[in-house]
Amino acid sequence: MPYSRTMSDTAVTTAPRPRWMTALALFCLGTVAFLVLRDLLVPDARDVEVWFGFELHGRGALLTAPLHWAIFLVGAYGFWFQRAWILRTAAAYAFYVALSHLVWSGVSSKGHGWLAGLALALLLSVPGLLLLRAARGAANG
Repeated sequence: MPYSRTMSDTAVTTAPRPRWMTALALFCLGTVAFLVLRDLLVPDARDVEVWFGFELHGRGALLTAPLHWAIFLVGAYGFWFQRAWILRTAAAYAFYVALSHLVWSGVSSKGHGWLAGLALALLLSVPGLLLLRAARGAANG
């Protein structure tokens, strides 16, 4: 596969970066650009952040928005440089997002209920499953 583990668990490139990994790195960078612009320029978006399915408003939203930016910057770095930890970490984040959507749909006044949240959570779990599959393939290959 494209990388192997070293003692420090960083990647050693032995093949070109797969296109899907390049696409995920660029997706993460694009997401950062979108989030930064939205959080700085759109007042309604700037005043709300969602963590673990619960909304933060006002100062809490302003203070935690950069955490979302950082998460996607770390993702871009990990995918671009093919770090060994990125596949499992990104899978865990995908499952976290799925769970957060489930909770948000059930507890938020803007949500559409637990059933809709479950359907969305199942859909959002697919990337997590694909990333875990890729991680298993990388570990075996």
